[in-house]
Amino acid sequence: MLIGVPKETKNREYRIGLTPAGVRELVQHGHTVLVECDGGAAIGIGNTLYLDAGAEIVNTAAEIFARAGMIIKVKEPQPNECAMLRPGQILFTYLHLAPDPTQTELLVKSGVSAIAYETVTDDRGGLPLLAPMSEVAGRLAVQAGAHCLEKTQGGAGVLLGGVPGVSPANVCIIGGGVVGVNAARIAMGMGARVSILDRSLPRLTHLDELYGKRLNTLFSTTEAIETQLKSADLVIGAVLIPGATAPKLLTRKMLKLMKSGSVVVDVAIDQGGCFETSRATTHDDPTYIVDDVIHYCVANMPGAVARTSTFALTNATLPYALSLAENNLDALRCNTHLRAGLNVHRGMVTNPAVAAIQGYAHADALRALDK
Repeated sequence: MLIGVPKETKNREYRIGLTPAGVRELVQHGHTVLVECDGGAAIGIGNTLYLDAGAEIVNTAAEIFARAGMIIKVKEPQPNECAMLRPGQILFTYLHLAPDPTQTELLVKSGVSAIAYETVTDDRGGLPLLAPMSEVAGRLAVQAGAHCLEKTQGGAGVLLGGVPGVSPANVCIIGGGVVGVNAARIAMGMGARVSILDRSLPRLTHLDELYGKRLNTLFSTTEAIETQLKSADLVIGAVLIPGATAPKLLTRKMLKLMKSGSVVVDVAIDQGGCFETSRATTHDDPTYIVDDVIHYCVANMPGAVARTSTFALTNATLPYALSLAENNLDALRCNTHLRAGLNVHRGMVTNPAVAAIQGYAHADALRALDK
């Protein structure tokens, strides 16, 4: 198969869909890989490294989209990229379609087979291609929140870990999944007092067994969230419903319970955000203030540490990319977990959550593939 890796064009997005090691693996299996010129240069992966791995360097994204049978990216295709997609082509990337009807419409019109990293599943019920970026985002959320709490950034002037004789900050994490656990680890490591809320009692039990009294575990209810908001210096939204719009767990009314200069970080913003007052921001302009509370809602948080994120992501995606390159769409027919990643196929919406939210008729993925 001829595989194309264009340079990312989203604001401050420096990640790239394949590392030279990934290119080498694909080339060794007999495939051809096109990489856009300087696609990885911003994170220290120059053209020479791709050439040495066996890639062909091309000058424009247009050439990649015109020639490649499969496009491997990181972030969702921008409108100009959607216009270059075509029927019979595979797009393998993050999509986050639920809060983005315009992108869904463009993908449907293109006729492409669009496979979303974030809805690929595994035998344990996990999301293996979302997990590495969730790990990064969870750790970054605390780092970003701590920075926003600084007085020079508009925050209350609170040091997350405190110092001897001065209390540390209170950190509330809503959601005990991959993002939440990684956020808790960093916050505890920085010396903060950390509470984590989740609806799964087995999950809370597991976290209690892991961290004991270092981590305050709470069953998530509206009342529990409101109680935490009153004392929280930093709140991290870390909830996820795979493929669907994130639930709004913190309303505008609840936000008024928080202290002036406190901070909320909405890691669920890619799926529409879990705070009512959230709206997507960029690395160029990452924060805004509502009711004296600083909101950090950057939609591609892992892009801030693009080199680490690129290697973490491509370690996870490479086996699936190899399977698609070797077997084309038959890879989806044979692997129910990879098939769960198919969101749009030849003008049909195959993800049930996206179809329900946006009013499309849902097409069963396996049946759609056989048409």
